[in-house]
Amino acid sequence: MSQERIRSFVAVDLDESTIREGIIAAQQSLEQTGANLKVVEPGIMHLTLRFLGEIPQTTVERVKDAMRELRFQPFIAQFTGIGAFPNLRRISVVWVGVTHGQQELDGIFQQLEPRLRQTGLPPDSKGFSPHMTIARVRSGINRDALAKYIENMREHDFGQMTVKVVRLKKSTLTPKGPIYTTIHEANASN
Repeated sequence: MSQERIRSFVAVDLDESTIREGIIAAQQSLEQTGANLKVVEPGIMHLTLRFLGEIPQTTVERVKDAMRELRFQPFIAQFTGIGAFPNLRRISVVWVGVTHGQQELDGIFQQLEPRLRQTGLPPDSKGFSPHMTIARVRSGINRDALAKYIENMREHDFGQMTVKVVRLKKSTLTPKGPIYTTIHEANASN
């Protein structure tokens, strides 16, 4: 008997509208560089704490249990600057960085990672680098203009938000883009 596999990840959703509006303006400027981009829909922007991949429903239940053990206080996350992975010469992902709040996000990741390993998930090979993907680059068209814009936005202040919830999300891929559904929430202690 085959079991449904669920594409999922653990994340902090972007819940602050002023940050979202600033990122939308930056996405429009990114598109004006003429680069071949696919921007992330504003309503689904998030900070990925851990991508889980396609996992069986039984593993999803164990991930929920692991998330019930998370302990964190509400904290401020400051969104600053635009950057690129892997680098400005070969841009594949454009992201907004997190300055203040990195330590708290890393603390949540450090609590979660060993618990996820106990569920049978492999270790996170990329490590944790807090960022919010805002666009993916499809080709090298106008890469120099794109790199220049990113470089000019390296210190841009997008604002801050209070992080109170970490969510387990289901990702359903569609031709129009992914649809994310919250499966489970872990709330900060007050």
